[in-house]
Amino acid sequence: MHPQIVRAAPGNCPLCGMALEPRTVTAAEPPENPELADMTRRLAVSTVLSLALLAIGMAEMLPGRPLDGVASRRVQAWLQLLLATPVVLWGGWPFFERFWASLVQRSPNMFTLIGLGVGAGYLYSVVAILAPGIFPQTFRGPSGEVGVYFEAAAVIVTLVLLGQVLELRARSRTGAAIRALLGLAPKTARRLRAEGGADTDESEEDVLLEAVVPGDRLRVRPGEKVPVDGVVLQGAGAVDESMITGEPIPVEKRSGDKVIGATVNGTGAFVMRAERVGADTLLAQIVRLVNEAQRSRAPIQRQVDVVAAWFVPAVVVVAVATFFVWGLIGPEPRWAHAIVTAVAVLIIACPCALGLATPMSIMVAAGKGATAGVLFRNAEAIELLRKVDTLVVDKTGTVTLGKPRLTTVRASAGLSEAALLRVAAALERASEHPLAAAVVAGARERGVEWAEAQGFVYQPGRGVTGVVDGVAVALGTQALMEEQKIDAGALLMEAEQRRREGETVLFVAIGGRLAGLLGVADPIKDTSSRAIAALHREGLRIVMLTGDSRSTAEA
Repeated sequence: MHPQIVRAAPGNCPLCGMALEPRTVTAAEPPENPELADMTRRLAVSTVLSLALLAIGMAEMLPGRPLDGVASRRVQAWLQLLLATPVVLWGGWPFFERFWASLVQRSPNMFTLIGLGVGAGYLYSVVAILAPGIFPQTFRGPSGEVGVYFEAAAVIVTLVLLGQVLELRARSRTGAAIRALLGLAPKTARRLRAEGGADTDESEEDVLLEAVVPGDRLRVRPGEKVPVDGVVLQGAGAVDESMITGEPIPVEKRSGDKVIGATVNGTGAFVMRAERVGADTLLAQIVRLVNEAQRSRAPIQRQVDVVAAWFVPAVVVVAVATFFVWGLIGPEPRWAHAIVTAVAVLIIACPCALGLATPMSIMVAAGKGATAGVLFRNAEAIELLRKVDTLVVDKTGTVTLGKPRLTTVRASAGLSEAALLRVAAALERASEHPLAAAVVAGARERGVEWAEAQGFVYQPGRGVTGVVDGVAVALGTQALMEEQKIDAGALLMEAEQRRREGETVLFVAIGGRLAGLLGVADPIKDTSSRAIAALHREGLRIVMLTGDSRSTAEA
């Protein structure tokens, strides 16, 4: 790939001969790639015919030459011609087009050698069948036939076709990964319009995301995606930013807080002002990063270009030199031997990996990384990854499961854990917060049947309140307890201990009195210790980076 080559329409790179790719990828699912379909069809036909050619060619090496009893050597040669012609002239036609383009552009590349090698081998073999008399007797077999290179030419075409199909499939997968990222953004936004010059008289209209401009006021309701990057003007919500941070706990957003496009508002509703739209959003920058990584060139690719720039002319020079050396001082008949050896040089110089493996591996790595949530800034980073001696990993979702789980239930004197959980689960059942889901799941795992709650109120950043069995219940942070005039002092030491062990603490108050606390933690994955141990054996130093407190990180 050469990112500096830009064309208005699809085509091939004039420098390396490989197919150009779109500079940008849209979220819309594209139609079937016609080039991939065409190359796959050529590969399927060429593979079948090449296998038949190999069977005929290899039969000569088997004891007794079993095919000689079925058909004469000349008939076998004609059969090879019939089988090889579609492979070379139809299956390999795209490569001959790129070969010719490299000559016109005076930019020799891998397809220059492929065209020379395959073309020379095929033409020599055709002449050997149609006019064997021009070859000396020493070139002929017992039946008077001249050796041919049909199977070599066909196999080279088939292998290069295989490389092209694999590359196009890898590119399609990378495009699919980019489209999946683009698909995270909503298609429309709910824009507010003031009527009559009063802010209180506002109407809403659904507009396409492309119609949103900086400064627009947008409303985001519970369960909706944030349309673009901006800032909250009024209202509040708990926004799931896990697509950016990996953290499963929603972030509470109030007036003045920044919000990121494509993140999900779980609870609450707010009005925001659009600040960065279109290509300026964080999501668009991530997509652009993946796109640029796919098109960027690793240092080894630049080395391949340098080698190819000298290798192609060198092969041609060696083939010409071989022809004249054998023609002048070779064994008789000199010029016949010169033709054969020059053709042999061109055939064996066909590059099956030099110019194809490197760009394909970069594209596959970038595509696989994007699918797994790993973004590379450029292709050089992929190549230099082998030199890394320190690996920095996130905690949530990487070392841990990324799904909070109820781990501690501590009831105050006179109240059972089941009774505490019954009330807590009843209240949390109405909440969409991941911590609430962990409490409800914990109650279900312990066989606790919860009651029904009324008057549910969610307070962003603090917790929830409501009425269970006719009694007021509050569940949340210490700040919520203070707001409700509830003394949590009896469990503060227990709460601090829970926090040091990596748990998030939720206080529970029933009827205006502290009833206990719940501890929710993100458990470590079963595979984390084995993975870290394996990395240590490879000589890597592991560093965990987390936004949690030191006590939580060291728990």
